[in-house]
Amino acid sequence: MATYKKRGHKPNSKEEQQRKVEDESTTAGVFNSLDEGAGRTEAWVAKNQKYIFVIIGVAAVVILGYLAYEEFIQEPKETEAANEMFQAQQYFENALNASGAESDSLYTLALTGGEGKYGFTDIIDNYGGTNAGKLARYYAGMAYLRTNQYQQAIDNLDDFKSDDEILAPLAKGGIGDAFLQLDQPEEALDYYEEAANIRTNNFTAPKFLMKAAVVAIQLGEGDTAEKHLLRIKNEFPDSPEADNVEIYLGQAQAMQ
Repeated sequence: MATYKKRGHKPNSKEEQQRKVEDESTTAGVFNSLDEGAGRTEAWVAKNQKYIFVIIGVAAVVILGYLAYEEFIQEPKETEAANEMFQAQQYFENALNASGAESDSLYTLALTGGEGKYGFTDIIDNYGGTNAGKLARYYAGMAYLRTNQYQQAIDNLDDFKSDDEILAPLAKGGIGDAFLQLDQPEEALDYYEEAANIRTNNFTAPKFLMKAAVVAIQLGEGDTAEKHLLRIKNEFPDSPEADNVEIYLGQAQAMQ
């Protein structure tokens, strides 16, 4: 049966007296150590308080400066860039629905500007750090691609960075299209595969898997083509590309 010491219990034996002394000594030592540590900390703070206040002041200035920059400079600049780019976007959209010389003319206006408004290249130069400036890279790359300026298309699309579900793979695939037009199918295949893999939505993934498969067949890489075609068949059976899988699959398998 356990026994409990009553409050105010006085040690009777020498052993109990010794334990009490040791306990009190240990406790006192702990508090003394804490007091000494606190004292040293206070002394250090007192000695270095000038530097501490300077650091706190600098941090406050940086934070306030950042907030002020965001509110009074960056946000207005974002709005201004979006307004400036609206006309260029309109030219681009109209060019998609036009053909021949009219289409080329509209893409050129989208790039260089018109009606007193900036084109995509101006937006990039003047608002490169804004969201509109970043998006202008994509539009410019696609406009260059459609006007057969393939190296400029590659440069701009490669500089375009985005996590967008659709635009990110379209940019990579656009680079693949440009390399294919430059008669560099190996590079085109690499970018088509990257475009197919960075997002797995039902629009871009089968689109670029099919392009990768076709180029692989042209390069004599039947096993690579078969892999991409089977993925379309198994993962994206409802996509438009799935309707042509069997045609290319027969070609790919015949090469092996």
